[in-house]
Formats: sequence, structure tokens, C-alpha cells
Amino acid sequence: MSFDIADVRVLHLEPTSKCNAACPQCERYEHDGYTINKNIRITDLKLQTIKENLSLDFVRQLDKMFMCGNYGDPAAHKQAIQIYDWFREINPEITLGMNTNGSLRNTHFWNALGQRLNRERDYCVFSIDGLEDTNHLYRRNTNWNKIIINAIEFIKVGGRAHWDMLVFKHNEHQVDECMKLAKELGFVAFRAKVSKRFIKRPFYELQPPEIYKPTVQYNNKISCYALNEKTIFMNYSGQLLPCCWLSNTKFLLQDFPQIVNSWTTQNPVSNCVSSCSVNNDKTNFGQQWFREEYFV
Repeated sequence: MSFDIADVRVLHLEPTSKCNAACPQCERYEHDGYTINKNIRITDLKLQTIKENLSLDFVRQLDKMFMCGNYGDPAAHKQAIQIYDWFREINPEITLGMNTNGSLRNTHFWNALGQRLNRERDYCVFSIDGLEDTNHLYRRNTNWNKIIINAIEFIKVGGRAHWDMLVFKHNEHQVDECMKLAKELGFVAFRAKVSKRFIKRPFYELQPPEIYKPTVQYNNKISCYALNEKTIFMNYSGQLLPCCWLSNTKFLLQDFPQIVNSWTTQNPVSNCVSSCSVNNDKTNFGQQWFREEYFV
């Protein structure tokens, strides 16, 4: 496969490195689950920087732009609404999305966001890992009741909400109940998955569920998410990278040919082998979506 910027149809945007939560297996933290990663610069990606780094022709060629952070929660960005408005002003047909823990900002923000993410293909993924008694055990510093209030406000004005649930030993008994609640509240989709981060980022206060069956096999075959989905990643510094899985490496977008060439050698880029969610050999990640339901 070869890469050409003219083929890109999806932009994955990380607008900020700020986050209200303290999830222990997040890249924001060292492997102890408590110490903040010293390499993170806490900042926002300004809308003006996005405009300077992306041509109007590039924005017009996109099918989708979604916000999801390696280190930050997009809803923490003060200009999140304005960023969505700019993309849709330049490209009226573009699909817009967000991934968030949902436990920040006020209902005014979620009302405004719901009015933007209300088309059939638009979405906001609320990462809710259980019910009131369990969600905070992994999504530390979040408030379940506030999340539900915000989600209801988002849905009320037509926002298309998805509930994504990471399943651990402490909440695996709640999957069915969470799915039932998601449907009752008006979410359009529910997905439950197992974290693959127990392999690289074990946190000993957490235990995987019974369904967790990772593998350690690697068959020297890489299915590249970025190439398959025709997507690129812009990090909170405004840099363009092939994908989010390379955010902690030296590689930038212009290095993509070098990365692709490495796959046929004895030393493929390690993140492509061990981190990418599409390359399942080491993580068995593709099989961990053990519950996925669409309600509409």
C-alpha cells in the first residue's frame, strides 16, 4: 500500500491534552497509574492553529472529522463547538464525532454539542464503565450522575449518543444492565469491550474480566488502520501523524513511507505491531468487542 494525502478521508483530531479524569491505564500516567507522564505538555490546540495547518481543500475532501484524545478529553477544549462549526462551514457534508468521558462542562455545552452532532452519521461516544457504584473505579475523578445528566441533555436536542463500556472484573456483571439503561435513555448504540492495556500497562488494582483471552502470537502481518480507513491524526501540538498509535514516537506524517517499508523487514515499527487496534495478533483486541448493539 502507498500513502497519498489526497486519499485521506478521515481526520482524527486531538484538540487538547487537558482532562478532568485520572484513568490509571491512560497514557497520561506512568505505569504506576498515579504519576502524571512528564512528557505531556498541558495545552489546547487553538482553532487558529488548525486553520493554519489544514488547507481548505483538504477539509473539503474529508468524509469525517472526529475528536478523541490520547492524553486529553475533547470536551475540555473551550473552543470545541467553534471547531466543529468551522469544519462544517467549510465542508457542509462532513460527519462529526467525539469521544469523551462526559463528566465535564455544563448542560449548556452538551445542549450546544447535541445540536451539532445530530445527523445520522454523527456521534458522541460517552465512555461510561459501569453504573454509579463502579464507573469511577476506572474513570477516576468522574461523576456518574453528572455524566448521565449531560448525556440526557445531549440526546434531548437530537444528539446521537453511543455508550462505550470498558469491562473489568468489578463491572462485568453490569453489562446487560448498562445496555438496558443506554436504550432507555435514548442512546443509539452500546458497545462493551475489554481493555487491551493489561498487556503493556498493567495496573494491579484492576483485574480483567473472565472473558479476557489475550494471545501473544504475531504472524508478521500488519493491517494498518490508517491506510485502511484513509485517516491521519493531528495531535494537540498541531503536528500531523499517520495515526494516534504513533503519538509517543518520533514519526510524523512525512515518515509514513518509511513506516510502511519497515513492515516487511525484521524490525517493523514496534507500535504498529503491539499497539494498533487493527493488528490483533498480540492483543486479540478485535475479538474483545464482545457486545455491540445498535438501537436505531
